[in-house]
Parts: sequence; C-alpha cells; structure tokens
Amino acid sequence: MNYRRSRLAGGTYFFTVVTSNRAPIFNKPAAVQCLRTTFRHVIHRHPFTIDAIVIMPDHIHCIWTLPTGDSNYSTRWRLIKTDVTKSFRAAPAAQNPKSLWQKRYWEHTIRDQRDFNLHVDYIHFNPVKHGYVTRAADWPYSSFHSFVRDGVLPVDWGIDESILEGVGNE
Repeated sequence: MNYRRSRLAGGTYFFTVVTSNRAPIFNKPAAVQCLRTTFRHVIHRHPFTIDAIVIMPDHIHCIWTLPTGDSNYSTRWRLIKTDVTKSFRAAPAAQNPKSLWQKRYWEHTIRDQRDFNLHVDYIHFNPVKHGYVTRAADWPYSSFHSFVRDGVLPVDWGIDESILEGVGNE
C-alpha cells in the first residue's frame, strides 16, 4: 500500500504519534523532559511552531505550523523519534526495546479556524477522555496551561461532566 501524505507548504497539521504496542513510555517526568528537549533541538535545526500539544503516557497529539515554503514534517518526526529512542537506549537500566514508536503516525491538514479550534479542544480534553484526570487543568503535559495563561481558555474548561452529576442536588 502506498500511503500518500498531505503536503501543504507552510501548512498547519494535527498529528497523532503512538508508542509501540501502546507502551506507556511517557509515564515519568524524566521521559517527558527527554521528549521536550528533543523537540527543542529539532525545532532549532528545522523550525516549526507547536500550536498545541498533549503528551500522554502512550501517545502524543499535537498541532504544528511549518514555515512558509516548507512542507517537510516527515523529517522532523523522523528526527524526534530517532533522538528520543537514542536517549532512552542510553539511559541507565534501559531495556533497549526494538522500537519505541509505531512505524506510522497520523496527520491531518488543518483546513480553517474551526478545524483548528476543534483539534485544539480534542488535544486538551484527551487526558480527561482517557480518564487520567477529571479536569484538563490537572494534566501537567499539555499546552492547555499556556492557553489559560494567554486568556484563550478559562481554567475550568474541560471538566468531566460526570463528576458534576448530583452537585447542587443534595
């Protein structure tokens, strides 16, 4: 099967990148910091903007905007995956898994502001959806916090409605 990826120079893309066998490799702060450091190094060499991101134990959702005239997100993901894998293998007590990542990732070209907003909401609500927290504000590895700081979203956005059932009905 020849999968053809969308390529829009200077485009904005939503990505889902999953760990191999859904292993929870980002369940420790040090692992998340390794990923963040890798992102900074790749951005320095191949600039792009991370518009929104959430790092879950076994996957990442993010939105990137590439520079004008540039559509090469594949190289950026290859470098990120390779560098994180090398860092994990070099760590003390590394288990040296064959691969930390699923071979492929999913991308979607953001079409307009509404599409962008829907994907940002999806990203920020993901920890609640998966049951890790009951409020988006409680997940530490999310751009949600910068959206709150910038006044884009209120801190009480993204609450699991099931926890509100019965509140005020006592």
